[in-house]
Amino acid sequence: MTTDTELARDIYRRSHLTGEFTLRSGVVAHEYFDKYLFESDPVMLRRVAEAMVPHVPAHGVDALAGLETGGIPLAVMLSQVTGIPALFVRKEAKTYGTCRLAEGGDVEARRLLVIEDVVTSGGAVLEAVLELRNRGALIERALCVIDREAGGPKSLADGDIDLQSLFTMSDLKAAAQR
Repeated sequence: MTTDTELARDIYRRSHLTGEFTLRSGVVAHEYFDKYLFESDPVMLRRVAEAMVPHVPAHGVDALAGLETGGIPLAVMLSQVTGIPALFVRKEAKTYGTCRLAEGGDVEARRLLVIEDVVTSGGAVLEAVLELRNRGALIERALCVIDREAGGPKSLADGDIDLQSLFTMSDLKAAAQR
């Protein structure tokens, strides 16, 4: 995790919502981080990408695999600041045209770093990694902005994926109190 308290506070203030929200995992949460609110802000998106750079291995990454939809803008901006090519990973392969799961290049025998915005249970990342691995991709790590602290890192570790996060929900809450 990063120690950028100012960025954590800004993310919290920009994207924290309260109410009743059903998460992808089916869990009902009373707070939600609307990542699109910080991802659609070009200055904030660049700050987040720059904070992610130290978590990108210096060697051994052929492409950044941004997951649909929230991981794609992050992967694009991270690609801009690192020079590593980006791929855009769909939730499921197209049934027309190229019929690809990942747009922007082949995945076979390429070492990918999966990029995601928010991880809760890790289910979306795990599904994407399994599909990419079935197509020959080599994946050991995933990088996200926010770990909701709901079992994602353990679930992914069980699938041989090391999850790195910039912030946990606890980090964001603590930063908001400062």
